[in-house]
Amino acid sequence: MVPLTTVTHRHPMNIPSFLEKEKLNHSNFLDWHSNLRIVLKQEKKDYVLEKQTPDEPPALPKAAHDAWLKHIDDSIDVSCLMLASVVLDLQRDLELFTAFDKIEHLKQMFGQQARTERLETIRELHGMKREESGNVSTHVIK
Repeated sequence: MVPLTTVTHRHPMNIPSFLEKEKLNHSNFLDWHSNLRIVLKQEKKDYVLEKQTPDEPPALPKAAHDAWLKHIDDSIDVSCLMLASVVLDLQRDLELFTAFDKIEHLKQMFGQQARTERLETIRELHGMKREESGNVSTHVIK
């Protein structure tokens, strides 16, 4: 008998909690992308955003074919999650893309916005100075 401590339970993708967060709406790409990556990492499906789904190769060994099918299935799961977590006009633009192509397209669409947001955050951090009488821990938290 296998000890209970070695048994792992897989839960289905945590879609409801991800969708409870704000949907991608043209102005929150960095937050949305970060939350998406967290959910996908937990589900061990984040790889589908990092590499294109390969075409089905001819005559693969069973293990390689099973890995290819898993990539296809995971890509479909991630693609559906992505569509469900964006506003309607973006859904229409993205519905025919694979998960990998969706994220690449979104990065192109929102890349400049993301760079600008990062730059503003960095400038704000560099401009912050601790008040002479202020508490260091309060300053760090701020």
